[in-house]
Amino acid sequence: MSTTKTAVVIGAGPGLGMSVAHRFGREGYAVALISRTDTRHADYVAALAEAGVEAQAFTADVVDRDRLRSALDTATERFGTIDVVYYGPGAADPDAPLKPITGIGSDDAREAMSWVYPAVDVVEHVLPGMVGRGEGGLLFAGGLSAVHPMPPLGALAIASAALRNYAVTLHAGLADQGVYAGNLTIGGLVERGDIHRLVKSQPEKFGDVGDKTLDPDDIADEAWRLFTGRDRAEAVFSAFAAGVER
Repeated sequence: MSTTKTAVVIGAGPGLGMSVAHRFGREGYAVALISRTDTRHADYVAALAEAGVEAQAFTADVVDRDRLRSALDTATERFGTIDVVYYGPGAADPDAPLKPITGIGSDDAREAMSWVYPAVDVVEHVLPGMVGRGEGGLLFAGGLSAVHPMPPLGALAIASAALRNYAVTLHAGLADQGVYAGNLTIGGLVERGDIHRLVKSQPEKFGDVGDKTLDPDDIADEAWRLFTGRDRAEAVFSAFAAGVER
């Protein structure tokens, strides 16, 4: 069992997930990676090890509550504590057609919200330990449609808004308990991520994204600033406007 503080990255992928893992790893955190398939886990762990970061990967789909909780428990057994959680699983199959907000029904909303409920499960599972120790952090990643109307995204906008509200309300509720909660609101393609690679590989379908992308390392740096500064509940990133909204 390690005595190093541990960051858990839920929804570990080659873009933002790995950038967050490396960012916290540089600060001395061990990293537990959780994603729904293990095909790239060995490469992720090797890349972190090469950077001097202690890491282990676990397989769980966030919609499988029992498997997700089991992965968190196993990570706790391996590392000793869970000190920071980054929750950023993909919300949808990027190849699936989206219904606009004017065309959705309640079934669409429930399906989209299935991405949000696991965030609450994770917090329920790890928060008592953080509060008991008087320290910790919870970081969530969601879409820009949470704060700017994007009708074509339909039910995904509802889920993004729900996750954002959950994060910023946790921020207020935990203000005097030593635990930070905050939201990364992201608008645009995140470089090196799976969706970015898919879009870039099919310009005939998605068009030319040009330079309208976001660097995951920049977002991870801001995640660290949120966690350590603890004076803001949110940072907003948009590929369609310069800079970070604070």
